[in-house]
Amino acid sequence: MHITRPVSHICCGKILSVLRKFALIQKKEMTQKENFGVVQQPRLAVRKFLARPQHEGVGAIVRRSIGRFELRYFDPFLVLDEFSVTAPAGFPDHPHRGFETVTYMLQGAVTHEDFEGHKGTIGPGDLQWMTAGRGIVHSEMPAAQGTQKGLQLWINLSSKHKMIEPKYQEISSKDIAEAAKEGIKVRVIAGESLGTTSPVYTRTPTMYLDFTLKPSAHLQQPIPSSWNAFVYVLEGEGVFGSTKSSAVSAHHLLLLGSGDGLEAWNKSSKPLRFILVGGEPLGEPLVQFGPFVMNTQEEIDQTIDDFENCVNGFEKARHWRSEAAVSLDF
Repeated sequence: MHITRPVSHICCGKILSVLRKFALIQKKEMTQKENFGVVQQPRLAVRKFLARPQHEGVGAIVRRSIGRFELRYFDPFLVLDEFSVTAPAGFPDHPHRGFETVTYMLQGAVTHEDFEGHKGTIGPGDLQWMTAGRGIVHSEMPAAQGTQKGLQLWINLSSKHKMIEPKYQEISSKDIAEAAKEGIKVRVIAGESLGTTSPVYTRTPTMYLDFTLKPSAHLQQPIPSSWNAFVYVLEGEGVFGSTKSSAVSAHHLLLLGSGDGLEAWNKSSKPLRFILVGGEPLGEPLVQFGPFVMNTQEEIDQTIDDFENCVNGFEKARHWRSEAAVSLDF
């Protein structure tokens, strides 16, 4: 008869002690990896622009960084405007085809109307992601007293999506995903950051992150290595890419070079706020005529004919005018 000796309480205690120590080591290694190993090849700023004010629409002022003569296109991004508008100025009835517009309000409110009957007002922190597709005519006009401020980004659509039906995603500020950690706060408009993912669907794979860094905060944010990406500074000043880089202040755009992510530091005594935007390049031919963005000149010519004759997606433009246009007699 074989008798198995019971394991002593002392032996069990040693085993548990070893297991606890091993678990602590694993947790420490995971924390170190999370904090310091996120970005292995930080992207450096390869070009820098100061977005200077210019007139746009009817009496509106925009600071355009992408879509100006020095930077016509940064695949897949067509335009980035930081806009400022006070009634009665605004962006009355105008058409689009072939891309998406992303409007993110910073101050005040803007009312959007279109010929499909859609009407909505977005205020501070709210977002509208509009897919123009095969055609839309709309207006964007001030909806509050004082000056309305925000950002509008144009994102190109691939050839297979340029003629899809128009679509909207409107998200109120309270529903935009947020996360915070170690002096960093992020609003996840599209993509993922600090373990938080946005519910916004993007036809062209895109990340759009609104960061605020407290003084002394240090950020590491992964970016897919094959994507193009840029930073636009809204408030304060920050150091991007390398601790040896010069500080960059508000209204500057930084085009980021190759790498797997962004590193940023706030070495000032005031908060730093900036957006980080990245997207998968389409790598397709581009022909743009104002608010129409297609792949060939023939498609642009056809778009102009469609709009002038109110056909092929622009049928409702023949008899439609926004309430804002009627009231202001544009």
